Amino acid sequence: MSSLEGKVVLITGGTSGIGEACTEYFARAGAKVVTVSIQTDEGTALAKRLSSEGHACVFRYCDVSKEADVKAAVDLAVATFGRLDVVHSNAGVLRNQKITELTLEDFHLVINVNLLGPVLVAKHAIPVMERQGKGVVCFTTSVAADIGFPEHAVYGASKAALVALMRSLTTDHSPRGVRFVAVSPGTIDTPMLAASCAGWDKPKEELYADVARKIPIQRMGQPIDVARAVAFLVSDEAGFINGSVVHLEGGTLALPPW
Repeated sequence: MSSLEGKVVLITGGTSGIGEACTEYFARAGAKVVTVSIQTDEGTALAKRLSSEGHACVFRYCDVSKEADVKAAVDLAVATFGRLDVVHSNAGVLRNQKITELTLEDFHLVINVNLLGPVLVAKHAIPVMERQGKGVVCFTTSVAADIGFPEHAVYGASKAALVALMRSLTTDHSPRGVRFVAVSPGTIDTPMLAASCAGWDKPKEELYADVARKIPIQRMGQPIDVARAVAFLVSDEAGFINGSVVHLEGGTLALPPW
């Protein structure tokens, strides 16, 4: 039996890239998944496909920067499946720009989705888990929290803030049975990464090949790599992993600065 069998899982940003891979992986592992995002057509199709295969998956529209949407998503999971065992707070956005080119509109978008969203998810999921006496919250941060990627200043700051958030939540709420973990992906082949290639003087395929050659493992990550790591971290087998960040970057952080 899968360690995820029967667990109720809420995934934000669950219909594209890493989130989509997690939705599929968790549902096929026997979890009961509520996947949410702002991509209504994609989410509806994903849930329909997984349900037609005999898996438990429900989609709901959710803008994680809106508290009412987040509360409704948590309430839906509990109302539909009776409890909430795992939350993967994964929704995120990227705006590439130097700080001197920053608009307040872009700043608020990145912070509202990447930081306020996880705060709201935690605010509404933790009380459910504390009542149960058990639960796990996993955040998707980024190696941009550790490395000075060009034109990623606000994005990197938002992801670094997630690590601080996770560790504070650990001290506040783990004594009542809730664990907190984070995954920190490096270069993962997702639609968000593809969109960031716009405007370069090379086609995406050449850019990807250049990046892969620089990663010690000699390839870019795939969303399934992250899904498998998240699945382990939120499982009972990882019960003593708490307040920790797992980096999934193929050795990028080990590279020397020359």
